[in-house]
Amino acid sequence: MKINRYAQTIFFIYLGLFLNIASANSADLAPPQLIIQNASVKLKEKLQDETFAQDFKKINGFVKDVIDPHVDFNRISALVLGKLWRKATREEKLNFKNEFHTLLIRTYSRAFVEFDDWTVRYLPLKASEGSKKIIVKTEILQPGKEPIGINYRMLQVKGNWKVYDIMIEGVSLVTNYRTSFKNEVKRTGSLQAVIDKLAQRNIEALGS
Repeated sequence: MKINRYAQTIFFIYLGLFLNIASANSADLAPPQLIIQNASVKLKEKLQDETFAQDFKKINGFVKDVIDPHVDFNRISALVLGKLWRKATREEKLNFKNEFHTLLIRTYSRAFVEFDDWTVRYLPLKASEGSKKIIVKTEILQPGKEPIGINYRMLQVKGNWKVYDIMIEGVSLVTNYRTSFKNEVKRTGSLQAVIDKLAQRNIEALGS
C-alpha cells in the first residue's frame, strides 16, 4: 500500500497539526483554525524535550492523545474505503478503522521527530453563517522554498470541529489512500487480507 511519500509526509506533519506555527493572534482566528493552532502548540512544546523525542512509544501515545479529539476517524475510514466500506462486514469495518487509525498515528509520530523549521500562515476563512462544513486554508512556509498550500476539510460534529480530509496543493489524501487500498484489495482478493497485512505492519512498526 504505497502513497506518494512526499504527500504522505506532509499529511502526517500537518494532521498532527504542525510542528512549528506562524505567529498568529488567537483573537483573529475562527474556532476551526484555533483547533489546529492549539494542537500545534502542544506538539511543539513536546518536541523541545530531547528525552521525550527519543522514545517512540511515548511519542506515539502523546500524538494519539493530541490528535484523536480533532480528527473524525470514523468518517475518514469510510471515505478511504468508499464502496468497499459499504460492502464490508461490521467486523471488517471496526478492524479496518482500528488498524488505519494506528497507521495514521504511528506514521505521523515518525514524522514528528524528523521534521522541524516549518511555519504556517492561515489564509482568510470563507464560510457561510451556520455552515457545518468548512475548509481551513493554510500555507506551509519553509526557508528558501515556495509555500505549500495545505487545506483542511473540517466538519462540525456535535458542536466540535473535526478534520476529515487534507488537501495538499489540491490533492486529497483521502483520495490517494482510497486508490491505494482499492488496488491492494484487487491484488490480494479481499479486504480482510489487506486488514491483516496492515495489522502485521503496525505490530512490526510499533515493536521496533
